[in-house]
Amino acid sequence: NYKSTLVNFFCPKKTPGVNIWFSICLRVVVFSDLQDIQKKRQNKDLVELQGLIDAHFECRKKEEEELIALKERIEKRRAERAEQQRIRSEKEKERQAKREEERRIREERDQSKKADEEAKKKSALSSMGSKLQQPPRGGKKETEREKKKKILAARRKQLNIDHLNEDKLKEKIKELHEWMSQLESEKFDHMERLKRQKYEVRKPFLSVVGARLSAQKRHI
Repeated sequence: NYKSTLVNFFCPKKTPGVNIWFSICLRVVVFSDLQDIQKKRQNKDLVELQGLIDAHFECRKKEEEELIALKERIEKRRAERAEQQRIRSEKEKERQAKREEERRIREERDQSKKADEEAKKKSALSSMGSKLQQPPRGGKKETEREKKKKILAARRKQLNIDHLNEDKLKEKIKELHEWMSQLESEKFDHMERLKRQKYEVRKPFLSVVGARLSAQKRHI
């Protein structure tokens, strides 16, 4: 042991009474111990600091990877939602065109029926030699009935499935399912945006901590 050698060199046992040399020897030993303790403490601090720095950069790397994955998920969901919206728009256009065609056919049928009724009335009145007083009232009554039908049709609820056949019911169920899927998609995107905002808030603080740790390491 170098400490024992140092003590024996400065303070040999065969020189009793030399207190000053013993004091010097003791101070040297104590100073050496203090240096060892300080060196070990510095090494320990460096190891701990390096561990903190490594943990910080590892955490930051993980968060950046999560952010990239989050952006990819958002883009994927956005593309899926756009595709769903496109499909719904096409189906809605088809339904609208079908409704317009049905309305046109119905109006033509009603007009044809009304024209036939008017022709019959005129023929009957002409044969009887009347003054054409009854047809206007009949026409007025027919107009009032049509107005009532339109008002009732306007007040009717849209979700009226009593008249739908099996294929129409399946189509309606599919439409409602797609709408629920859109709501779930919007909910997912909202949660992902909250996670991203949380990371953006923490990012400046983590950068400051990393800068301070790097500065302390350089000073040491």
